Amino acid sequence: MRRSRFTEEQILGVLAESEAGAGTDELCRRHGISRNTFYNWRKKYGGLGLSEAKRLRQLEDENRRLKRIVADQSLNLQVLKDLLGKGS
Repeated sequence: MRRSRFTEEQILGVLAESEAGAGTDELCRRHGISRNTFYNWRKKYGGLGLSEAKRLRQLEDENRRLKRIVADQSLNLQVLKDLLGKGS
């Protein structure tokens, strides 16, 4: 998965500027992001502190790793079933 070129600190900084009253268009232009990106960040990180944002990233990484493990196990199980089915 593609990593953002912005860190959680930078994203929260942009959102803090917005909450302080900066205009959305000006923020997007200054930081080189689209309005959609800004609104996605606000939806995902709005109201989070820095430690909460880092914990969210850790949980997403762990979830991604666990999904990969489940997919590998499912594939292994399917291969075993295929081998046992053909041997009969």
